[in-house]
Amino acid sequence: MRIFVVLVFLGILASLGSALFYLMRDKGGSNRTVNALTWRIGLSVALFLLLLLANYLGWIKSTGFTP
Repeated sequence: MRIFVVLVFLGILASLGSALFYLMRDKGGSNRTVNALTWRIGLSVALFLLLLLANYLGWIKSTGFTP
C-alpha cells in the first residue's frame, strides 16, 4: 500500500510539472495545461478516496498524533 501511495504521489507531481512545462511552452495556445491539471486533480481525489477506503477496510491503521 505504501508503494502504491508513493507512486500515485509521484504521478501527481509529474502531472504538475508537465502542466508547468506546457504553460511556459504553449503560452496559452492549447489545452494541454488544463488537461495536465485535470489529471492532477483526478489523481489527488482518487488518492484521497483510496486512503479513506483503506482506513475504513482496515488495510491501514491510523496511529494518531502524540506530542
